[in-house]
Amino acid sequence: MTIGILVALPEELSTLTSRKLAQGDCVSLADNILLAFAGAGPANAERATHLLIANGAKKLISWGCAAALSPQLKPGDLMLAEQLLSEQQRVFDTDPRWRKHLHQLLDKQFPISNGKLAESSHIVSNSSDKQQIYRQTGAIALDMESCAMAKVAEQSNLPCLAIRTIADPVGMDLPQAVTQALNSQGEVELSKLLRFLLTHPWEASGLIKLGLHFHAAQKTLKTIAKQLNEISAF
Repeated sequence: MTIGILVALPEELSTLTSRKLAQGDCVSLADNILLAFAGAGPANAERATHLLIANGAKKLISWGCAAALSPQLKPGDLMLAEQLLSEQQRVFDTDPRWRKHLHQLLDKQFPISNGKLAESSHIVSNSSDKQQIYRQTGAIALDMESCAMAKVAEQSNLPCLAIRTIADPVGMDLPQAVTQALNSQGEVELSKLLRFLLTHPWEASGLIKLGLHFHAAQKTLKTIAKQLNEISAF
């Protein structure tokens, strides 16, 4: 049975393949594994999920990084969400049997956090905002794509999972350089980033710290990616 994997950002894409894809591409990683490079945000994720299904995906995975909302989560930690909470307060369940299969496969390699994964239609850059979402929802992490995927999965009666590793911890404010350099697809444009750093050089230390956190998240994803055959065998 073919699984479809959705990723939003180039840094997440690189944990699965070295191929250079354009936003909107859907390619085969193996006979039973499809990969869609969605771009950031719910609308892109919804389009990419429909594309995966149109190409034969019967099981769906939202793959990538997330922001921590719980103070217990650290960069590089693995979260397998039990539930996905949309901005409209709709709750989507991930597949419990498939999730149990992943626990049995991975829990000797990583500590695994469960719980609720909240949706945001925009990047939440301030620690205070992340803490507020945690208090209001009880969700332990936040991303922009998983709920949109789950909504389409529910409509199509397909099982889904969210495999997310933590990039920025709840206590971290994202550097202004990142938010200033974002384009409409939620990707950082290097030229904008460099221009901002020329006039705000003190932002460099925050960027280095964020880069280290993101590297920890990517390292976990790359380790899990080596077991995609076992993950898809369920």
